[in-house]
Amino acid sequence: MIRSELVAALTRDHPDLAGSEVERIVTCIFDAITARLASGGRVELRGFGTFTTRARDARTGRNPRTGEPVDVDAKRVPYFKPGKEMRARLNIKDD
Repeated sequence: MIRSELVAALTRDHPDLAGSEVERIVTCIFDAITARLASGGRVELRGFGTFTTRARDARTGRNPRTGEPVDVDAKRVPYFKPGKEMRARLNIKDD
């Protein structure tokens, strides 16, 4: 599902809200999650999962076109861990 499909589904499920209102709500939620992760925090949505970030060390990569070595800087990347309810709904066994 892409963002526009999410907005369309929410608009269908909540006909009392205008599409522009649903779009603003979705944007606010995504912005809040992103801001929290950018500040080094985590976002836990009970029954759904937890968003955090993980550190990636600097490394030497390869340019796929030329094969030349390329320095890749250290960075933080988003990470999602599904919650217990989601794993159960997807029929994934708990580790």
